[in-house]
Amino acid sequence: MAQKPSIPKGTRDFGPVEMARRNYIFDTIRSVYALYGFQQIETPAMENLSTLMGKYGEEGDKLLFKILNSGDFLRGVKDEELRATDDGGSSSLNHLAAQLCEKGLRYDLTVPFARYVVQHREELTLPFRRFQIQPVWRADRPQKGRYREFYQCDADVVGSDSLLNEVELMQIVDEVFRRFGIRVCIKINNRKILTGIAEMIGQADKIVDITVAIDKLDKIGLDNVNAELRESGLPEEAVEKLQPIIQLCGTNEEKLATMRDALKDSETGLKGIEEVEFVLNTLNSSFLTLHSSFELDLTLARGLNYYTGCIFEVKALDVEIGSITGGGRYDNLTGIFGLPGLSGVGISFGADRIYDVLNQLDLYPDTVETATRLLFINFGPAEAAYCLPILARLRQTGICCEIYPDATKMKKQMQYANQKHIPYVALVGENEMAEGKLTLKNMETGEQQLLSPDELLAALPH
Repeated sequence: MAQKPSIPKGTRDFGPVEMARRNYIFDTIRSVYALYGFQQIETPAMENLSTLMGKYGEEGDKLLFKILNSGDFLRGVKDEELRATDDGGSSSLNHLAAQLCEKGLRYDLTVPFARYVVQHREELTLPFRRFQIQPVWRADRPQKGRYREFYQCDADVVGSDSLLNEVELMQIVDEVFRRFGIRVCIKINNRKILTGIAEMIGQADKIVDITVAIDKLDKIGLDNVNAELRESGLPEEAVEKLQPIIQLCGTNEEKLATMRDALKDSETGLKGIEEVEFVLNTLNSSFLTLHSSFELDLTLARGLNYYTGCIFEVKALDVEIGSITGGGRYDNLTGIFGLPGLSGVGISFGADRIYDVLNQLDLYPDTVETATRLLFINFGPAEAAYCLPILARLRQTGICCEIYPDATKMKKQMQYANQKHIPYVALVGENEMAEGKLTLKNMETGEQQLLSPDELLAALPH
């Protein structure tokens, strides 16, 4: 017996209904990006591992899908190198992976974009506003809302230090979720504030360990975060100093005032507060009408090492799910590819999680799943020939329509229309042909009208 086919865990198939919904998501995001002057690019699914490794921190590097070299990929690998991996040591495994794999699937769209900017620098006009909608892959453990293959919908601006870019990106986020009808909270922090906090507790060299740990607060809870901080080498005194900050409550203004006092001796920390204050004040100004709530969240760290300024994360308020959008400022991501000093800032919509949220809240417009507006019933060769010119004319005006390909029982054809949620059916028999008309049936109300082709065009909603 043949084995039943399956797909890898953490991946999904999408049928016509799902794809109609996903395209609604992509088209909505794409249209808002275009309103703000962003241009679309694409990059390959695979990148050289040298492009990807070391850009996402140690945790991220572990989640890279690596691609075995073609042909005899073990050629040149010594037996002792293979045996050295038996103990499971990460250094020996990484060394072996580097020999066996030269390429990997992209982990996100930001690092490939940085590579693209450096590679195509002479062709770009700065500041360059790009958007990109493509899948990414992560060797993560699949769970609710977490997939191994998922789409990101990124927008980035490179070649500008202005915080107006952050403000406009937050406007984009607000407008996209307004169009979806999803209530969200947009959380904001700044990596400079986190650096200042690390300096304040006397652990500036532990900034990566601190940010990786506190970024997990929502997932693992305060006790486990503190345990992870201790395991990373933070002394108990430093962990205790962090507690008031991790648990800081109040309005955004109150939090900023508290942190301005706490970080008064940190030039970097105060700069971060100044940047967050500008973004929040501009977004809250009377000349902008926004629908989302904005929260300064000092535990937001965005575990990716390349962020250097403001960072963002979006949470849905009516569904229990992880972040559905994130992003931030990176001052020198292109420097790792030989083009230093080029600042950028970007956001990324998690299309797959947004898809889940829209499904749970049933927020799709009624028209999303209806592709075909009109089905012509096929009564035979003569009737089909009569219908074809009408079909062509309807399509020229943008009306989606089709003719059932086989002259089979009418009941079967009507069932087809019902199952595909086609709202109208056209019936053409000998009488209609003799009069140069057709009968239009509304599948919801059952109402029928005898119409000419011109009258049909006027009767159908475009």
